[in-house]
Amino acid sequence: MALELNMQAVTTPPLPAATVVMLREGNDKDSNAGFSVLLLKRHSASDVLGGAYVFPGGKVDPSDTALQLDTHLDQTPHDLHRALAEDDIDTLTAAGLFVAALREAFEECGVLFSHYAQSGRPLNAINKEANNEAKTSAISLGSADSLRLREALRSGTSFNQLLVDNALCLDSRSVVPWSRWITPVVPAMMRKRFDTRFFVAIAPPSQLASHDNHEATESVWLPPREALAQYWQGQIELAPPQIMSLAHLAHFATAADVLAAARQRPPPAIRPEHQFINETRTLCYPGDPLHSVRERALPGPTRLSHRSPRFEPDGGFEAFFA
Repeated sequence: MALELNMQAVTTPPLPAATVVMLREGNDKDSNAGFSVLLLKRHSASDVLGGAYVFPGGKVDPSDTALQLDTHLDQTPHDLHRALAEDDIDTLTAAGLFVAALREAFEECGVLFSHYAQSGRPLNAINKEANNEAKTSAISLGSADSLRLREALRSGTSFNQLLVDNALCLDSRSVVPWSRWITPVVPAMMRKRFDTRFFVAIAPPSQLASHDNHEATESVWLPPREALAQYWQGQIELAPPQIMSLAHLAHFATAADVLAAARQRPPPAIRPEHQFINETRTLCYPGDPLHSVRERALPGPTRLSHRSPRFEPDGGFEAFFA
């Protein structure tokens, strides 16, 4: 079932949110070829992109700034504010966005970028005993820590309390600001607005990413081009920010290249502007002749047009990679 095209204006301010574009080197066919990105299928009953494949993420929670930051973060709020390069927010807000990204990654797919504060040991460092046991297990027991913590989260323990109880420090250096997406007043596929910071990260090899069977019902690792091909063929649903982000990622050879590029420039702010061109709903991005910002923010197409049942670039599938 295709996502419903929205035509209603939303007058409320966009909600702050954070998303982690999680990557791993290689793909299911060849561990030495390219890289893959994690996509989660949102529950069909969700009022935000139900049934679509998205990156792990969600709204910023007030508790994200209530954490004892000097104990449970590996960087200062000043460092995090500088990394986001946003003059319109304060340092505490910046820290909260990083915490929200790390929290959502754990809540939605069970990956916790963290280490033990006292020893500095990575959360799921595989010791000799665990490695021996893993030989007889379908699930790598390198993920034992995160599985235990995820179960505690499901039982009602708050994310902040988990960090306190287990003396954990979040690895904010593992997630790098990538882009900022601000939903237009007339959202394309939903009736809510978000101001979402996209972070990129390489998934810890000792942890197993999987959907939570609550907010997300399926999970898959796909190379960016393959994800767009499945979207084009109608196998999966994607919203415009995911489409454009995958097109951007497809320009890189490795996950390490993505993170290196993210560290070399401030994350662009992307405010899509909608137009009707020959009665076709069209989303224009910075650099498009019809967008108010003339400087291009992303590689790939500068507009997506809704030609039922999907948004697509002018010029067909290959235009994603131009």
